[in-house]
Amino acid sequence: MSRIGKKTIAVPKGVTVTLNGQDVTVKGPKGERSWTVAEEIEVKQEGDELSLTPRLDTARARAMWGLSRTLVSNMVTGVTDGFDKTLELVGVGYRAALKGQALSLQLGFSHEVDIAPPAGITFAVPKQTEIKISGNDKQAVGEIAAVIRKLRPPEPYKGKGVRYQGETVRRKEGKKK
Repeated sequence: MSRIGKKTIAVPKGVTVTLNGQDVTVKGPKGERSWTVAEEIEVKQEGDELSLTPRLDTARARAMWGLSRTLVSNMVTGVTDGFDKTLELVGVGYRAALKGQALSLQLGFSHEVDIAPPAGITFAVPKQTEIKISGNDKQAVGEIAAVIRKLRPPEPYKGKGVRYQGETVRRKEGKKK
């Protein structure tokens, strides 16, 4: 039995869930998300709750059960509260700025790096050394944050680079004389 899969998903007020066969569509104040649940999983809506159960007792059905429940739960959370990640720029001369909707980064290269936001993602730059990424799709927010971090990952000697907020970088000792 999946401990995650057997939990029900509470649907808050202002959110509508539409079930069309295996397609689950969730609409809320922050947008609309849809996803097709695997054939092995059955989705039921009872009042203000969604429940997912496996149709068969196979290894794939058990594997898809918890995954499907988590993805549908993330869709409900995304259209109500949304998801966001914060990145920090550490290093002399490392700066971020917005050019329209696009993000412009100065990361010690000979050129600026411009990143256009994917559909449904917004960038905000409260400080020159801080980037907030937000959207209603958890996977897309995490992926664009990882793409930005990969441009200049934190290095272990001085700690310079792009890191997630609260991330600790293990520092190495430099050369000895």
